[in-house]
Amino acid sequence: MATITTRDGTKIFYKDWGKGQPILFSHGWPLSADAWDVQMAYFGERGYRVIAHDRRSHGRSDQTWDGNHMDQYADDLAELIEALDLRDLVLVGHSTGGGEVARYVGRHGTRRVAKVVLLGAVPPLMLKTAGNPEGTPIEVFDGIRKGTLANRSQFFKDLTIPFYGFNRPGAQSSEGLRESFWLQGMMGGIKGQLDCIHEFSEVDYTEDLKRIDVPMLIVHGDDDQIVPIHASALKAAKLAPNATLKVFQGADHGLAQTRAEEFNAELLAFLKR
Repeated sequence: MATITTRDGTKIFYKDWGKGQPILFSHGWPLSADAWDVQMAYFGERGYRVIAHDRRSHGRSDQTWDGNHMDQYADDLAELIEALDLRDLVLVGHSTGGGEVARYVGRHGTRRVAKVVLLGAVPPLMLKTAGNPEGTPIEVFDGIRKGTLANRSQFFKDLTIPFYGFNRPGAQSSEGLRESFWLQGMMGGIKGQLDCIHEFSEVDYTEDLKRIDVPMLIVHGDDDQIVPIHASALKAAKLAPNATLKVFQGADHGLAQTRAEEFNAELLAFLKR
């Protein structure tokens, strides 16, 4: 297994395949680099170098008690990018990974970055506040904390239903996809997963978005039940100076898997612009 060791001694697992312009994929909660397997194969076969890491306390990376916060995630990402000497880089972040990508630019700039892609991403702010009335109430995130702590195995299984839109009329559930989600989630450490809930729900990425000065594609499903589009993509597209918004009609939060062919084509077209 390929790993780097960060300055605080944490081992971060990553995959690094192919040759060409690098694309680095950042996964959502509570998943791992494996969530990007379809994209890794697709773009690797088309002449790109594809990289995906397991965020600390997720997947095969070290399970840490401390440091499970967005600033550290972004700094871990920076250490990986520097260790692999990635340049002309395309950053792709899904859900929490979108926050990680945005915070990376906010803290480290775009010197190594050519383009940014946010997919079903949490920025600018998921939490409902007086200034963000379209957000999700804190009680929802408290429920995620409670479910994860009490019985995360069952909670992760249940979460796959709205995550992939399998509760919608006419939807065809994939047990394989549900089991993959569960397996990835159970590989991670519960302490880091609990800490991460705060990071995807209560952290404000507004200023980070404003610093993304390279071309950015924002992809979001208008039926995303996990990260509702009105508090995320529709606002993010107005904050980032070079953003293009692509709304997938009727799409769920996990559209990189459920509508992989369509998403991959959209991403490839963006890379070739």
